[in-house]
Amino acid sequence: MKNTIAFCSKIIVFALMVFSALSVRGQAVNTLSAAEKADGWKLLFDGKTLSGWRSYYPEDNPAKGWSIENGCLKNSKGTGRPRTGGGDLMTDEKFTDFELRFEWAIAQGGNSGVYYFFQERQNNPGTKMYMGDDGTSPVGFEYQLVDDERHPDVLQNGPLHATGSLYFLIAPNDAKKLKPAGEFNESRIIVQGNHVEHWLNGAKIVSYDLGSDELKAAVARSKYKNVPGFAVKTPTRILLQDHGDVVQFRNMKIRVSRN
Repeated sequence: MKNTIAFCSKIIVFALMVFSALSVRGQAVNTLSAAEKADGWKLLFDGKTLSGWRSYYPEDNPAKGWSIENGCLKNSKGTGRPRTGGGDLMTDEKFTDFELRFEWAIAQGGNSGVYYFFQERQNNPGTKMYMGDDGTSPVGFEYQLVDDERHPDVLQNGPLHATGSLYFLIAPNDAKKLKPAGEFNESRIIVQGNHVEHWLNGAKIVSYDLGSDELKAAVARSKYKNVPGFAVKTPTRILLQDHGDVVQFRNMKIRVSRN
């Protein structure tokens, strides 16, 4: 009887491992279908290495906190403050008009984000963005990733700080459907000309236009109001934020717009 139970347990574990290697659409994680390849998609993460990625701060060592587990790029637990896990990671390549897709899972109480159109200030300090910042942190647009139910930033500050928001600037709309902390969500960032969209689990939850009165007013009300050149579209890397919490990414792929 014990042998039977042990055998069944092994089968269950194996099945779970196989299931974890598949995306919600049944396609193996971190792969491109023939149709995706023909449509111009490319992987940003191969599921095995950090090829194509580097630390935002040259002195940081990604191996300190970032690891690759079960096809996921995972940041380890820090103190809950920026740069206390593996440090911010960003792509070697820059993009202008694009569609970015990625799947992510945040730990309970966790916080992270995906940055784009951000300023790289490593050698050019400017406005300090948070307690402990020396003015060299990346500053720009952030697709917020956070545990909406538990993280104090959301509980105290509301929708502008919640998952899917253009952080601190535009809150997600009522179409938002967020899965519980620990489960994988699918997100998209679409940039076409001056028009930008945030998607979450198949729904468009944020839409704005660069240079619009709405965006200018939001910036004027925010902590970014004194940052020169903020909200200006330039070729951008994609950055994964280390906010000192456990977060996992997979199926990161991008398609550059064909103009």
